[in-house]
Amino acid sequence: MRWTVLDTPIGEFSVATDGSAVCGAHFGRVATVDDEPPGDAAARAVAELRAYFAGDLTAFTVPVRIPRGSEFERAVWREMTTIPYGETLTYGEVARRLGDASAARAVGVACNRNPIPVIVPCHRIVGAGGKLVGFGGGLDRKVTLLELEAGVALRHAWS
Repeated sequence: MRWTVLDTPIGEFSVATDGSAVCGAHFGRVATVDDEPPGDAAARAVAELRAYFAGDLTAFTVPVRIPRGSEFERAVWREMTTIPYGETLTYGEVARRLGDASAARAVGVACNRNPIPVIVPCHRIVGAGGKLVGFGGGLDRKVTLLELEAGVALRHAWS
């Protein structure tokens, strides 16, 4: 696994690739960043992340490979990728979509364990009534990501 770090509006963001796909991401700088030029998957991930933060990309296409997680966590992470750009769902709504309305807290745990934040958009899941609760990267980052997407979505709707 190779790590690449880029500067973003939410601070340094590290992306890990395994040669052909993104397999991890982390808010901040990881301790083992490679100094070599990034490979194709890393270069593509960095380009897409830069475009996303510039408001020019609303859907990631870089391949993703999640190397861990329970069956339930993987189901939550797959569900995250179906939430449209600029929109949110509650933990309870995701639980209902997965067939267990009582699993809202388990959805929250899975969100916290998301190994590829931003690209797998856990920031689009909010508390009941739209309340901003919990985020592995900190609520300030969650707000920034949601505001970015809302602004871009409005510009697209009005153009």
